[in-house]
Amino acid sequence: MVLNPNNKSFVRPLIQYMEQYHKISSALVAQYEMQCTPVAVKKNKHIVSPIDHNAALYFVVNGIVRGFVKDGDKDITTWFCFGNNIVGAIRHPDQGSNHSVEYLQALEDCELIRIPYTLIEYAYANYQEANIVGRKLLALHYHAASERAILARIPNASRRYQKMEESRKTDLNKIPLRYLASYLGMRLETLSRLRSKELSKNPEQAIAV
Repeated sequence: MVLNPNNKSFVRPLIQYMEQYHKISSALVAQYEMQCTPVAVKKNKHIVSPIDHNAALYFVVNGIVRGFVKDGDKDITTWFCFGNNIVGAIRHPDQGSNHSVEYLQALEDCELIRIPYTLIEYAYANYQEANIVGRKLLALHYHAASERAILARIPNASRRYQKMEESRKTDLNKIPLRYLASYLGMRLETLSRLRSKELSKNPEQAIAV
């Protein structure tokens, strides 16, 4: 659902996020106000799916977003976002707004800011600060993707779970257990057993199923 785009202050969370990395000029802020769109997505609904043109990134103002792909009738969770970050479906940089194999799903009611790729390309071509911010964000996203790749290659299920807990970057209590098991590449029963061991050490912990 698209919210009221006439309220230009809706982009403020996005601008504040980018200004962690470089000051954004008022002219570029105006472009974001004109071309971005505030969007509300209900819990469990898709933000992007393979039937959609993959034409935008999304800044998650609040809520939890899951990325996943399908393998037959199974879905494989690839990442989670807990807000205050930019997310998008898999996209080849030279193939425009083609459809993506990846789904983006709201795990709770989400408020998002839609950022068209056309705006991103325009900003790169016309505003130096956009290139600085983009380079820093790309480095951060590459680092996060590398950490996920390392996690996925740990052969022992218990060690994968421990590695994720050690990172403290995933709020386990907000993720349904079936999606967490998919993300960690293990059976739900295996994750339940690992969780039971942890809960016996820390009885105050709990997690949604």
